[in-house]
Amino acid sequence: MKKIFLLSLFTCLTLFASAQSAKQAMKVLDKTAAVVGRKGGAEANFTATGSKIGSQSGTIAIKGNMFQARTPKAIVWYNGKTQWSYLKMTNEVNISTPTEAKRMSMNPYTFLSMYKSGYNLSMETKSGNYVVHMTAQNKKRSVQEAYITISKHSYTPSLIKMRQGTNNWTTITVNNFKAVNQPNSKFTFNAKDFPKADVIDLR
Repeated sequence: MKKIFLLSLFTCLTLFASAQSAKQAMKVLDKTAAVVGRKGGAEANFTATGSKIGSQSGTIAIKGNMFQARTPKAIVWYNGKTQWSYLKMTNEVNISTPTEAKRMSMNPYTFLSMYKSGYNLSMETKSGNYVVHMTAQNKKRSVQEAYITISKHSYTPSLIKMRQGTNNWTTITVNNFKAVNQPNSKFTFNAKDFPKADVIDLR
């Protein structure tokens, strides 16, 4: 009887701790969203590495769920619905409707539009940072798992690790975050700027 009582008590305490961790993680992500997702927009530097994308570094401008990412090999525009990817080597522009995982590989701040629904949250503190763990509730979600390292001081992310499928991890480091107002036109491909590019619609 005593063992059953202790087991029940341990289970209740574990569930309580888990609920508190999820609640704290939500609060941290809410504060991060308020800082990073400021109405006027922002910009930062990033480096993304993964088995499918190799390694690429560049700059990113964001505003709401829109972004423009620039690397030495490509420019990507996303206006909240459609993505245009310009490949400098081939002078091609591919038009697509990207998944969460594809957007996140170019825009490390995509998690800001994901965390409020469909994910279980937990959090721990490491070296003066919050580390939030997101786990997808639906096995069909393109991003199954993510770890976001967030500064306790500035509430800006410095490291994002995300998993697609069983073991396909992508790691994105972010630095030099700046609050800079961005025009909406920055997030849509303008054909006039690339008159000789071959436009391929993949939608």
